[in-house]
Amino acid sequence: MPLSPEQQAEIDAQRQSPSQTLRVVSPGMEKHLYTAHDVLDHGFVRVIDYMGDDAAICQAARVSYGKGTKSVTNDEGLIRYLMRHWHSTPFEMCEIKLHVKLPVFVARQWIRHRTANVNEYSARYSILDREFYIPAREHVAAQSTVNNQGRGELLGDAEAARVLEILKADAGRAYDNYEAMISQDGQQGLARELARMNLPANIYTQWYWKVDLHNLFHFLRLRADPHAQYEIRVYAEAIAAVVSDWVPFAYRAFEDYRMGGATLSATALDCVRRMVKGETVTQENSGMSKGEWREFEGVLRG
Repeated sequence: MPLSPEQQAEIDAQRQSPSQTLRVVSPGMEKHLYTAHDVLDHGFVRVIDYMGDDAAICQAARVSYGKGTKSVTNDEGLIRYLMRHWHSTPFEMCEIKLHVKLPVFVARQWIRHRTANVNEYSARYSILDREFYIPAREHVAAQSTVNNQGRGELLGDAEAARVLEILKADAGRAYDNYEAMISQDGQQGLARELARMNLPANIYTQWYWKVDLHNLFHFLRLRADPHAQYEIRVYAEAIAAVVSDWVPFAYRAFEDYRMGGATLSATALDCVRRMVKGETVTQENSGMSKGEWREFEGVLRG
């Protein structure tokens, strides 16, 4: 189960004890506080705390008192201007703290985003739960033949069944040995900090992850992208749904200019101008490599 009974009881108690505050709150975010959103087979994402909203971004941009501007229209227009012109500092005034439960191999991808504050569950102090990520049948695929870091075609039924059985058996056997090494039933047992090295990368860990909105948008741009690995992408998508409720103006601008937009090199932009003038532009006369041209065509095709 994603949440333990103890965690669920703690969440229920927190939700039943609201506190009054004079600080800015986001109605869209308030509904997410302490609510766990399930991800994968045993994982979740839940909001622990947050600071700021759309108005706080505008307030910081203008270094003003109270609300950002006189009208909602002006606030949204300002946020779109900031996003369009890469003025990132005002977005750093908003922060979010998340509690995430995720497989270790996903955590190792995630931690490459070094612009956050992280505190992970300690396997030196505590014993990890017997919970492993086992991919669903529809996500068991072969190595891509065109992308060295991606998946290709789905495995056939027999091969997928064989692989899934290996994953389950190896995970269970590794955990059995982990328990045996730290057993306290009449034996001294191995230190937890050493016993954990026997565990597979698909075991679940947990952490608190606190990040400002500017760096969170960078995380989402990379990890919510269709080309990102599925297992981290579903976490990014769950977070994106929360962010869209928290700062709707900022998120819409992010979707438009970052997720849905494209950055063109000076060479590519020159090609577009030539095309608009009616010139036939090919890879051979574009000044681009084959790889650059292929990506350029992908942008134009959409």
